[in-house]
Amino acid sequence: MHWRFFLMKRKNHPMIQFEEGFCLANAEIPVKIKVKTTIDQEETMELVVFGRYFQKDKASYLQYEEAMEEGRVRTIVKMSAGDALILRSGAVKMRLPFILQKKLQGSYEMPFGMFETTTKTKKLEFTYENGRGMMDIVYDFAMQGAHAGTYHLEISFQEDQA
Repeated sequence: MHWRFFLMKRKNHPMIQFEEGFCLANAEIPVKIKVKTTIDQEETMELVVFGRYFQKDKASYLQYEEAMEEGRVRTIVKMSAGDALILRSGAVKMRLPFILQKKLQGSYEMPFGMFETTTKTKKLEFTYENGRGMMDIVYDFAMQGAHAGTYHLEISFQEDQA
């Protein structure tokens, strides 16, 4: 499955280009996932976990669980034609929506409180082919109205042969 979204300038008019390929597999596939987040091109965090990849209703999903200081956190990443959504539940609850060049509201809830978030997506790309996938999102992130940085989220995954 290939989905690529990017902004192109053509005679000073933005244009969204969308490409879609085909994938025959709909079953859940065990995958090894690498999540890399870079904030303002300075601070980088990486996570490697095992999870599942599957397709449902014209969308692709990644699911995984991680252990944090606050407790266990389950993450679902949904990618469909034109948008993406990251949902986290458990010790941390989060909803981050992404649509190219749109400012969207989300939420981030921790044990000590809930915060309103906004994302403005600058780049949104997803590819999946031959048991390997990559999601690449660049977005401006704000919490409670205050700019928290420009985030670059790269999620790569491959079929786990174990």
